[in-house]
Amino acid sequence: MFIRNAWYIAAWANEVGQAPLARTILNETLVLFRDKAGKLGALEDRCCHRGTPLRFGEVVDGGLRCGYHGLVFDGSGSCVSIPGQVKIPSKACVRSYPLVEKDEFVWIWMGDPNDADSSKILNYPFHNDHAKWPHKHERYHIKASYKLMIDNLMDMTHLAYVHKKTIGGNPKIHVNAQMAVTPNENGLHYLRWMLDCDPPPTYQKAVTFKGKVDRWQEFEFIAPSSIVQWSGALDVGLSAQENRNQDGGFSLRLFHGLTPETESSCHYFWSTANGYRQDEPEATEQLFSEISTAFMEDKEIVQGQQAMLSATGEDRLVDIVSDAARIHMRRTLERLQRAEKPAPPG
Repeated sequence: MFIRNAWYIAAWANEVGQAPLARTILNETLVLFRDKAGKLGALEDRCCHRGTPLRFGEVVDGGLRCGYHGLVFDGSGSCVSIPGQVKIPSKACVRSYPLVEKDEFVWIWMGDPNDADSSKILNYPFHNDHAKWPHKHERYHIKASYKLMIDNLMDMTHLAYVHKKTIGGNPKIHVNAQMAVTPNENGLHYLRWMLDCDPPPTYQKAVTFKGKVDRWQEFEFIAPSSIVQWSGALDVGLSAQENRNQDGGFSLRLFHGLTPETESSCHYFWSTANGYRQDEPEATEQLFSEISTAFMEDKEIVQGQQAMLSATGEDRLVDIVSDAARIHMRRTLERLQRAEKPAPPG
């Protein structure tokens, strides 16, 4: 079961052009495209004539033309042209989905279109500030539930074991981190402090520290599937806990968007923004490479976890103290799922 009445990331804006882009979201096969005027469209990937996937078609004047018999559908899903036929049957249409392009994302609403309130889409201004936050983005296909990927981001103690050569660090500093979790109506916020510790390898490659650092990880989970992260470190003695917005040190912004594909697979949209040496493109490239390496480690772990849980079930799992944020996240999703109203047919 999925939470349908919510905004999900369907694609990065630069992924969608006039060539049809096929993508499965919440078990539904879709096709995304831009018409000749550049307007976005998302349609059911199934022509109403003979059931041919519209991904095999092409963008023409008027919309997306089916690659089998040439029917043309506009962004609303209405058939606007049938070769050799003047009258278009009222049933000649396909389902369309509301889309919003914002902050380099393409957001899609999979539930009742009457409830698609674009003001509820989160703001991510860092993608619009290329001078202060130069960034790169990526999409991974993950053979695991989106919930398992969010679990992974709700418990940062795994960094010391999974990411030893990049963003990890000594296991002791993660286990003993000061952590405050603040639940809210639509998710949660948590802040972790690791004081007087050695900077991890990725941080040392990026900037020069005098020695020990005070390090933070701040996360905000916005249900059902977005996580905004700010992580960094400053030299000990600079009062980092009172003021993290200081020149020098290490700072990065990460966006994590987990869009369900099926019950056991998802699309992982992520970006990393460099908050140091912003005038040096090589710094942004190096950071992206480091984070990409770390996230591929996550992918391997979580895909292995999904395979094991699919085979053995979840009934014998045990919660531990570091699961506090993860448990609240899961309860939030369960609450939203119970409150779901079904989308209207068609």
